[in-house]
Amino acid sequence: MPVNTRLPNIPKDDERPRIPFNIYYTIPHFKLFYYSYVFFGSFSLAWIADYLPTIGKICLWTGFAITCGLIIAIHPSIHTERMRLDEMGKSVRVRRPLIGFKRWEIPLDVDGINDGLYDDPDGNTDERLHDGCRYGLNIGNDPYTDTQLNFAYQSATDHNMKVFISFDFNWYNTNQTSEIGAKNRQFSSHSAQLRVDGKVFVSSFSGDRIYCSEMRSAAGGDIFLAPNYHPGQGNFNDIDGALNWMGWESDGYNRAPTAERKVSVIDGDTAYKVALGGKPYIAPISPWFSTHFGDDVSYNKNRVFPSNLLWYSRWREILTTKPRFVEIITWNDYGESHYIGPLSSPHTDDGSSKWVTDMPHNGWLDMAKPFISAYKAGSTLPSNYLEEEKLIYWYWPTPKSTNCDATIQSANKASDSFFAAFGRPDGANTMQDSIFVVTQLKQPALVEVTSGMNMQTFHAPAGIRAWTVPMGVGAQTFHVKRDGRMVDELSGTSLRDIADECVCGIYNFNAYVGTLPADGEIDGLAPDGRALLKQGLRVPCPLIH
Repeated sequence: MPVNTRLPNIPKDDERPRIPFNIYYTIPHFKLFYYSYVFFGSFSLAWIADYLPTIGKICLWTGFAITCGLIIAIHPSIHTERMRLDEMGKSVRVRRPLIGFKRWEIPLDVDGINDGLYDDPDGNTDERLHDGCRYGLNIGNDPYTDTQLNFAYQSATDHNMKVFISFDFNWYNTNQTSEIGAKNRQFSSHSAQLRVDGKVFVSSFSGDRIYCSEMRSAAGGDIFLAPNYHPGQGNFNDIDGALNWMGWESDGYNRAPTAERKVSVIDGDTAYKVALGGKPYIAPISPWFSTHFGDDVSYNKNRVFPSNLLWYSRWREILTTKPRFVEIITWNDYGESHYIGPLSSPHTDDGSSKWVTDMPHNGWLDMAKPFISAYKAGSTLPSNYLEEEKLIYWYWPTPKSTNCDATIQSANKASDSFFAAFGRPDGANTMQDSIFVVTQLKQPALVEVTSGMNMQTFHAPAGIRAWTVPMGVGAQTFHVKRDGRMVDELSGTSLRDIADECVCGIYNFNAYVGTLPADGEIDGLAPDGRALLKQGLRVPCPLIH
């Protein structure tokens, strides 16, 4: 499993929050509302008071005065200040409104702003004000692990980022606790090491039944242990928090859901929260899952989980449920198709280039930006954090009914193993043959989507909305209009058509993700990233770019 992104959130009652934490507070049109209330309220009450006895008048005007005072009390200038500890154990001054409403809260570091911490030399606001992402370094026990970790920690330092180690128990075993603790100790004092509640943050993929006390002892210091334990398997009393990896709907046994058995991601959230008993929960969010490894590699597996509009709907759930931590699964797992990082990022080919070539996912990063900003601000309204208008769309390259059995890459058709990639992937029937579109608009617009011969028009309001159009073979075209005129930067035709034949001869349920306005450069795999592209294929595999 690859590098994962985590976004620590601000808990409601935590005494040791991370920077930024102070609440800057703004209420649109506050003065207009207050003066209107006083003006019209005074005249209305004066008229009503004429019909009341003396005691009624006293109660009426007393109540009006109290409400006026309460309205004043919610103004941003009425606030409290106190000293708190941040995640590094440093004292910081915290300013919060006396009375506030979550939808207008923006967390900022007061002292940092006053000291110019977020100012660039050219006067622009530094991106650190909007960042807060922490990056998990998923590792095995390979001979190059230390070299790569040193590179990663140094790069994090150079870019003002925080990272942590996530131990992959596909490669480690739970008896290696001393070795795991020693690895934590090796990097725990690094300036780029993420700390939570003043402790070194440590996680894992899988790893139930780790000998936690032995691991903590070997680490040589306090650690915040949040592994990928599973309810009913690991001992949740021994850990500080837990990661739920399962960011997709399933049958509960690592297969696609069925009519008889369906476990949603929200069901997983609930199971983990019960097992944790109030301890911090790392909620998963992932855009996709599709893999099609065949017998040409040793790690063959062939399945999909229904993804469709998952990336959009799950962000909505995250903003509503407000977990303390969120893990984006993943940055660069190309093999399982849930990467949100660029194809051009340097990496070697594990055979996944067959379904990753010409399938960028950068648009999912574009879509996530206002949701991430809203999450960190504790808001449920990502539309308040839109910086620019975008149209993001995605789909897979062939209708799911397309039969590729005659040209699939695996030559072993005798095996009936669930993981053998010799046919249509498990769960393919749960996928929806549609074009998925998310509009991020500052003003309403008419959105026209044409998929092959299918065309639908939507009256898209301002804000962030999701739409689906039945998939059609041919070109995929998007037009956005306002006042009868085309919005050129939000209109265009996708670089990838939908075909009624098997691209590269395989079943490919990976997503092609596009964005309008289109990126200036086309994202594609480097030569090392597609080194195994032709291995095992029975038909040519042409490149779009």
